[in-house]
Amino acid sequence: MTPAPTPSIRAGHRDRPWVIIDGDCAFCSSSTSWLADRLHRTDRPDVQRVPYQFLELETFGLSVERTRRELIWLPAGDGVPPQVPGGADAFAAWLSYAGRPYAMLGRLITLPVINSLAWFVYRLVAANRQRLPGGTPACAMPPAQE
Repeated sequence: MTPAPTPSIRAGHRDRPWVIIDGDCAFCSSSTSWLADRLHRTDRPDVQRVPYQFLELETFGLSVERTRRELIWLPAGDGVPPQVPGGADAFAAWLSYAGRPYAMLGRLITLPVINSLAWFVYRLVAANRQRLPGGTPACAMPPAQE
């Protein structure tokens, strides 16, 4: 018996923002699930968490390398915006979308000095995600491409 094909999602209309994650990484899946529970709002649609493995990445202007390396934020709407935030910037966008009191923290993360610090912390966590609670060997970052 052959396994069912993985659904493939193309760029199109999104009725809610998407957070694109590495679906093979238990740390990424569990931490974004935990965050989504805390950022739940009754006055707007919740963010949809989408594993990059289910997407036709090229239609979103994304690569496997980038989506394995960082969280991606796609706002609600049609198509793909000219700039797609990733990493600490995606996290800031998610917090901003969540509204008060999280929006203030999201805007704070976008300030130059704080943004540099946020990116440092983000890269540190991403590089060690297989060692963090909930992490597995599948969470390890791929080796850098030459």
